[in-house]
Amino acid sequence: MAAAEPKPPTGAAAARRLARSCWSAFWDYETPKVIVVKNRRLGIVYRAVQLLILLYFVWYVFIVQKSYQDSETGPESSVITKVKGITLSEHKVWDVEEYVKPPEGGSVFSIITRIEVTPFQTLGTCAESMRVSNATCDSDEDCVAGQLDMLGNGLRTGRCVPYYHGSSKTCEVSAWCPVEDGASVSQFLGTMAPNFTILIKNSIHYPKFQFSKGNIENRKGGYLKHCTFHEVSDLYCPIFKLGYIVEQAGENFTELAHTGGVIGVIINWDCDLDLSASECNPKYSFRRLDPKHIPASSGYNFRFAKYYKINGSITRTLIKAYGIRIDVIVHGQGSTAGTMDMGPAHTPQQNQQPKGPHAARPGGDMNGMTTPAPS
Repeated sequence: MAAAEPKPPTGAAAARRLARSCWSAFWDYETPKVIVVKNRRLGIVYRAVQLLILLYFVWYVFIVQKSYQDSETGPESSVITKVKGITLSEHKVWDVEEYVKPPEGGSVFSIITRIEVTPFQTLGTCAESMRVSNATCDSDEDCVAGQLDMLGNGLRTGRCVPYYHGSSKTCEVSAWCPVEDGASVSQFLGTMAPNFTILIKNSIHYPKFQFSKGNIENRKGGYLKHCTFHEVSDLYCPIFKLGYIVEQAGENFTELAHTGGVIGVIINWDCDLDLSASECNPKYSFRRLDPKHIPASSGYNFRFAKYYKINGSITRTLIKAYGIRIDVIVHGQGSTAGTMDMGPAHTPQQNQQPKGPHAARPGGDMNGMTTPAPS
């Protein structure tokens, strides 16, 4: 009689065997085997890699990037501007009230340098501009009465009339007449414009660190009435000549004054607030913002009108103004280790009194920003 085959272990027995195996393995001790290779070249490569990693963290991460510091970008900022100067055109003297638009003194403003004037416009009928599409005609049949061209000057009457000069004809429109290019006169205001002075008063605040500062020192003796900006000797005299701004932006003033353009005045406040407040200074840069190499989008101009009455009839003077638009742009980053557990450090306060040539003085708000601008 054959011997009986052993029965396979049941599920409970298999589970107990697995548990005993895991329990036994739990108390095992493992250690990696270390091999020391006596090879100078390999050792040099190994230590060089370690040194590079160490230098990366010490030099780039800690010294260059200052990653141990807490930082805040985009400071709260206010900008007040004031332009001074007079200039001449062929027919009159122009003062600030006429050539600066808008007059409020904000961070974006325009200085008019050339105008095209269409005087004595009244509501009536006249020839449409030849610049308008499909405005030229040979007879009345070419003009549709009641047609309105959104890029034109008015509502067409259905008549074909002689143009302002030459032998051409255009469709008649009901509009402010004469239209702009029919009787405009060009005047250049830019002869003395390079000597215009622009005061740019800027104050910034990093709320995270309660740090504030301005770009004007609290000096006495009418300092702002006699100084102009110099990067070394008069950093805290933010009075710039318009010609200097255009030159620093790499532009030709005469050309820019004729075509118009947009110049950015960039004020950068990158401040290491672990240092004295006198080390936190504004850095100015200038560049043209509109793409001058693309004719379709380069240049800058706008229109406005002056209204009055002549013999009871409403009359206006239409002015197409070309100018230099100034955009004051403020950005920066404040950083400090004062809010992190990295050893002794301080958090700059708004009222601290640093030492140095650009230090704040007692009694001045926002490190000297209470100095009144020259009137």
